[in-house]
Amino acid sequence: MPQSADKILDHELLFREPEYQELFKNKKEQFEYNHSDEKIGQVIEWTKTEDYKQKNFARDSLTVNPAKACQPLGAVYVANGFHKTLSFVHGSQGCVAYYRSHFSRHFKEPTSCVSSSMTEDAAVFGGLNNMVDGLANAYNLYKPDMIAVSTTCMAEVIGDDLNAFIKTSKEKGSVPAEFDVPFAHTPAFVGSHITGYDNALLGVLQHFWDGKAGTTEALTRVPDDSINFIAGFDGFVVGNMKEIKRIFSLFGVKVNVLCDPSGSWSTPTDGEFRMYEGGTTKEEVIAALNAKATIVFQEFCSEKTSKYIAEKGQEVVVLNAPVGVAGTDEFLMAISRLTGKPIPAELELERGLLVDAMADSQAHLHGKRYALYGDPDQMLGYTQFLLELGAEPAHVLATNGNEAWAEKVQKLFDSSPYGAGCKVYPKRDLWHMRSLLFTEPVDFLIGNTYGKYLERDTGTPLVRMVFPIFDRHHYHRFPTWGYEGGMRVLVNLLDEFFETLDANTIVPGKTDYSYDIIR
Repeated sequence: MPQSADKILDHELLFREPEYQELFKNKKEQFEYNHSDEKIGQVIEWTKTEDYKQKNFARDSLTVNPAKACQPLGAVYVANGFHKTLSFVHGSQGCVAYYRSHFSRHFKEPTSCVSSSMTEDAAVFGGLNNMVDGLANAYNLYKPDMIAVSTTCMAEVIGDDLNAFIKTSKEKGSVPAEFDVPFAHTPAFVGSHITGYDNALLGVLQHFWDGKAGTTEALTRVPDDSINFIAGFDGFVVGNMKEIKRIFSLFGVKVNVLCDPSGSWSTPTDGEFRMYEGGTTKEEVIAALNAKATIVFQEFCSEKTSKYIAEKGQEVVVLNAPVGVAGTDEFLMAISRLTGKPIPAELELERGLLVDAMADSQAHLHGKRYALYGDPDQMLGYTQFLLELGAEPAHVLATNGNEAWAEKVQKLFDSSPYGAGCKVYPKRDLWHMRSLLFTEPVDFLIGNTYGKYLERDTGTPLVRMVFPIFDRHHYHRFPTWGYEGGMRVLVNLLDEFFETLDANTIVPGKTDYSYDIIR
């Protein structure tokens, strides 16, 4: 056997053992529709050509490896952003296992989420009984202050009505009548995780501001001088939220952060288990109605929510995940305009330090070509920063990006000489990106863990700066927003540049000519 008490192998070595190699060989020969290695090699080479790229980009009814997740993932994210709130997904156990594992693998922290455990009978007869029993169990076992309900494909296909189901569950005594159960319909077969984020956050605000599903009087807005902040779906939320709160504190501004899951995914090991750590309280949600304005950091992640808040009479400032100098400048000037307070000297100093660092390193990044993929707002932020660095964001792709987003990216291209010849690709996937990397090569790729397969196929070095990141640890603890965040992104870009340089200058007597380490 390949393993014993004296010989324990991790997965990267285990499956190289003869027993497993024989298993794989037999599987291929006996069960797979097998072609010759020569034929497979020919097809692989063809997929790298311009001819194949044209055929690849002509498809309109098939998605291959999309750079997005489904709506309920965003809804679970939102639920984790409110104090003592339990995420309740009306669907099957398998779906919920995916959401929990996805977040846990990225943040390296447990993610609380329960399911109504719908099975075949619920798919036929409806999931009311599952909702009644599930809410009762969740309420009694986990003692939340609020349960946020969302749906999956199964519940949406059969047409389960969450509002009616929750009211019936309360009538049957699953939870007290006054207990807060905001909800959102989040069908996984349309939209993406950012759509689910938007729907779920809107559901929470509507619940508290509009009379808790008709059970109480709607709130009346009494304007004050506070500011709301909505971050959007953010894989770097632990570091970014800390940075955003620091910036507001330097201004001396009272801010209501609507949905703050940073505490849930960054808890200390001190002997106490924290199922509900931090998050926005119900009192803060209620108070947020009275705010002077709301700053939204991800426009395309909060479209419905932004419109709803504006209808309540607040000014809504929408930004696009600001990264670097210009993006942070816009954010700080918005705070200053809304509050009448000057930009703190400490932040002005940080700006100068970032500009200095960019100047110190410009020779290494200037003219480098990048391909990048991820969520729409994040791609706008990274694109703007790359242009500031004198780099070329040659291919910018977002599977969940629309034409309005593409126009914004193109406007960024047009604003800089480094954007000439760069292209934007809305509603495209990672198989499209593969064709681009072969036919229009770049120096570096910015993406998530799934980009390692593109790196393997095309040889394009990968910079991991997009959710999810499974194969690196603790990136989420450092900011990407603000001047400090810009510094972190700059270092990430430089690290990959130098790693690539090292790999290309490592053969003794042939390529190891480096003048950086001469004594």
